[in-house]
Amino acid sequence: MNDFAGNEEMLQDFLQEAGDLLSDVDNKLVDLEKDPGNKKLLNDIFRNFHTIKGGAGFLNATEMVKLCHLTENLFDKLRNGELVMTPGIMDAIFAATGAVRDMFGSLAHATQPSPADAVLLEKLSSAVKGEALAVEARAAEKGPDWEKFYHSLAQPVVQPVAQTHPVPPPVEAARQRRETDAVREKSPRRESDKAAVEKETTIRIDTTRLDQVLNLSGEIGLTKNRLNCLKNNILQGKNDQQTLRDLDEAVNQLDLLVGILQNAVMKTRMQPVGRLFQKYPRMARDLARQLGKEMELEISGEETELDKTMIEELSDPLVHLIRNAVDHGIETPEERRAAGKPEKAAVRLSAIQAGDHIVIEITDDGRGMNANTLKRKALEKGIVDEEMINNMDEQQSLGLIFMPGFSTKDKISNVSGRGVGMDVVRTNIQKLNGRIEIASVPGKGSTFSIYLPLTLAILPVLIVQISGQSFAVPLAMVREIIPIDPKEVQSVSGRATMVVRDEVLPIRALSEMINWPQDVPPTYGVLMKAGGKDFILAVNNFVGREDVVIKPLKGIKPKGVAGATLSGDGSIVLILDMEELLSGESSTKASLFKREPIKLEAAA
Repeated sequence: MNDFAGNEEMLQDFLQEAGDLLSDVDNKLVDLEKDPGNKKLLNDIFRNFHTIKGGAGFLNATEMVKLCHLTENLFDKLRNGELVMTPGIMDAIFAATGAVRDMFGSLAHATQPSPADAVLLEKLSSAVKGEALAVEARAAEKGPDWEKFYHSLAQPVVQPVAQTHPVPPPVEAARQRRETDAVREKSPRRESDKAAVEKETTIRIDTTRLDQVLNLSGEIGLTKNRLNCLKNNILQGKNDQQTLRDLDEAVNQLDLLVGILQNAVMKTRMQPVGRLFQKYPRMARDLARQLGKEMELEISGEETELDKTMIEELSDPLVHLIRNAVDHGIETPEERRAAGKPEKAAVRLSAIQAGDHIVIEITDDGRGMNANTLKRKALEKGIVDEEMINNMDEQQSLGLIFMPGFSTKDKISNVSGRGVGMDVVRTNIQKLNGRIEIASVPGKGSTFSIYLPLTLAILPVLIVQISGQSFAVPLAMVREIIPIDPKEVQSVSGRATMVVRDEVLPIRALSEMINWPQDVPPTYGVLMKAGGKDFILAVNNFVGREDVVIKPLKGIKPKGVAGATLSGDGSIVLILDMEELLSGESSTKASLFKREPIKLEAAA
């Protein structure tokens, strides 16, 4: 049932603006916790809550107005000096912002929010009256709701209007949770996934960028008219040197304008990553508080721009990485004191553009990781065998944390220990044609670096050929191209390999990976890095580099094929999903670093 029929546009405007205001409130609350007497922060938070309350009033969202008004009164007393900020009051305020965000979820589904939790309303009312300590004591007897806390962390952190759901009254909570679980088991797509899809339909664009696109379209229209005129002249037999020269200039002008237009259109999808980053200080603060740790999340590079779709897909991996840094990376205050470190740990989240890529880093100054310890844990859990362990370098050893089922925790908690989070991180980043690297020093800390293309709309590829058929592989995975000399092919444990600058690399024939007939032995090798593995992709020939637009194959999804594009001569080129092709070969644990022999003559 739609409670806002006829007011959908007003509702969406409110959700967009109020969502940004509430995220700003959360970040300012984290700062306020460090500086409780900061009047400017208190005034800013008060104004934001007042604005949210006003918008909710226009939509007749009575329960949200009630909650915002109560919280607003609390801020008014704090900023006027009638109350002093305490940890208990701060917890109540954070709980209130969380409840408001839950109400946004209800509004996003065009239904009026349910009343806020009675315990929360009592705590806020008592805090306004200066009776917060009594309520804190009663709430402490109940203990923290760990299940709800873990559930909130496990959800993708994107725009609050699309990812949250109303909190049901306490009596209904258990029943609704059972019903929701039953629906999820039957449905291939969760409600949160549907909301994420809906969210992709709108985007904020700077009007100057739209003006640029409009101007370019006008220029292209003029060039099109010029080409039509020249075409008519040529059809009428006018093919003198000047006409051909004019045609060449017009085609070059069109090529230039189309390139600029593609770049301008791509920029309309670019959004600052700060819109995503602003969700994490609150999450990190809550988790550290629950774990009894002291930390500060430092953010930089918020103005760095990335494709909107990629920002949305990055949400879940960054949740896991930040949670991993707080839970696994940083130590408790006691451990840090014993190690001669400041009690408060530092976790840094940064973004920077490097050429045609974006680099996002999550760094902590915690305990770091020991490669030998990771190998021992992986061996104990049966994830790898002795032969694989002996062949691993340090980077491959650190990469073990991305293996499904791997965890350094001996006990499973509501926060970690299941061995699924980091596997999700690598999988999701690979879907974005990106990669993740780890640098870690035991006792000093760790850095996770995510490398991503600026956009998914245009993909730089290398065109290779097998028996005359062209295929495209992502250029980001390509290191270099080398000739394959059968005399240099060595058989190691029954697997074809080549030595490239003192590095022994397995050779994989593309024809075998995609089951494509091959008339002659491969003569070229493409050095690639995919899924943390270096290997040589054996092909017959290569055409060169191209920037392509991926077109999905409607109705079919061949294994290892991401989509298709058209080459300059009009022929179809399949774009290969190398990660999927490699994962299909990993049917045994040993296959992560060992490859089957290709049809090459290996030297004795």
